[in-house]
Amino acid sequence: MKIYDELIARGLIAQVTDEEEIKELVNSGQATFYIGFDPTADSLHVGHFMALSLMKRLQMAGNKPIVLLGGGTAYIGDPSGRTDLRNMMTPEIIEHNSECFKKQMAKFIEFGEDKAIMVNNADWLLELNYIDMLREVGPHFSVNNMLRAECYKQRMEKGLSFLEFNYMIMQSYDFFYLYQKYGCNMQFGGDDQWSNMLGGTELIRRKLGKDAYAMTITLLMTSEGSKMGKTAKGAVWLDPNKTSPFEFFQYWRNVADADVLKCIRMLTFLPLEQIDEMDKWEGSQLNKAKEILAYELTKLIHGEEEAEKAKSASHALFAGGTDDSNMPTTEITAEQLTDGAIGILDLLLACGLTPSKSEARRLVQQGGVFVEDEKVESIDTNITAEQLKNGIKIRKGKKTYHKAWIK
Repeated sequence: MKIYDELIARGLIAQVTDEEEIKELVNSGQATFYIGFDPTADSLHVGHFMALSLMKRLQMAGNKPIVLLGGGTAYIGDPSGRTDLRNMMTPEIIEHNSECFKKQMAKFIEFGEDKAIMVNNADWLLELNYIDMLREVGPHFSVNNMLRAECYKQRMEKGLSFLEFNYMIMQSYDFFYLYQKYGCNMQFGGDDQWSNMLGGTELIRRKLGKDAYAMTITLLMTSEGSKMGKTAKGAVWLDPNKTSPFEFFQYWRNVADADVLKCIRMLTFLPLEQIDEMDKWEGSQLNKAKEILAYELTKLIHGEEEAEKAKSASHALFAGGTDDSNMPTTEITAEQLTDGAIGILDLLLACGLTPSKSEARRLVQQGGVFVEDEKVESIDTNITAEQLKNGIKIRKGKKTYHKAWIK
């Protein structure tokens, strides 16, 4: 199976500009393509992993990837998928986050001569003269068309700042620049980037009279319609210091039955023939599929050794064992105690097991919280400092484990 057909079979392609041309380019290994990553945090997360997986697949098929770090566009902030203005970051934070991204990507994408390259749009965007930029790019963008773009339409009710309004122009200019300097003929990105990507192909056509192409990746959504990769503690990060390999493993081990085969198809590198066989699995077999998904993704991100540890720890916990050496842990401080104890609601919140005290209260009242395998019966339950010195095991529902302790 050719790479383009495989991407279709895995459900990875959402929209394309010119399907036959794109199919020919990627199948023949003639695509020089880029994917942009704005360094808005000090770690990549599960959403980025979708793009990295696509990049790796296309590289394995002989195409040349360009990783674009958005050190310049991060000064503005992408309004796509946002209901409010992003926090403004200092140049120092942007630079630090960019370095963190570089280290993580190098474990996954093969860089080097005739392989992938990494560039940072700060190198050209920060040098631009405002008047020259307006004259060179401004005439080629219709404000009427821009306001019809999905990424802007959803912001119009709450208000769209002029700062964010420039983002489409910046992203389009990136494609124009990369086309000229590196022969980059394709851009890939999340489906929420479609309008911005079309702006780039149009700018290249108007300025250079050349064709360039765009393809968007299907957004990773749950069967209920929400974005995957979120927990009560926030994003599922690829940095082991922010989301431990065990937590990462458990996130995928706990996906809904309706989502597991889709995730295996879209995210792992298992052969499609093997996945098609798994399509017939039902009932308890789906738990096996979830473990395969969790193991494969943990191995890709954290290595085989960490994947084996996470798998062993998961088995021990599900079997009612006591091996909690790889369990995510939160240290409670003396300042968080009142009269030598911490309330169960505060503890759940401190451990990131619930996003709010009201959610913690609901969880306890519904019988979904266990401490040392004993159901917590009351929202007024306190955990003493003495208990915390030995470390206590907290379970939320059937599958989410956490350990809390105090020095």
